[in-house]
Amino acid sequence: MSDTSFDRAPGDDSPSGASEGWTPSPVGIYSLGLALAVILTATSFWVANTSLLWAPGVMLGLTVLAIAQMGIHLVFFLHITTGPDNTNNVLALAFGLLIVTVMVVGSLWIMSNLSGMMPTMQH
Repeated sequence: MSDTSFDRAPGDDSPSGASEGWTPSPVGIYSLGLALAVILTATSFWVANTSLLWAPGVMLGLTVLAIAQMGIHLVFFLHITTGPDNTNNVLALAFGLLIVTVMVVGSLWIMSNLSGMMPTMQH
């Protein structure tokens, strides 16, 4: 058995095309991903609206839940793994993150320096 046989997203077929035992249905995989996403979303709403947690820790908790939510979507719905056949998918995801980061940082920089870019009107 090769090391890459365990590096597959839930619901992916085996690399050889042959089944190595029980394989869950795609509907079951998507349903599990949906259930986990709903649980994480409900937990996020609870964390944001509860007074049981330490107030400065709420943002950290929401950040952790958001990262977990992204992981669920990447693995269960987009089938992104670290396997050798997913190299292009991972590179496309990294490039997309780079573009979004450049756009957000550039927009924030422009908005913070907007007063220096605008010409002043003299009467």
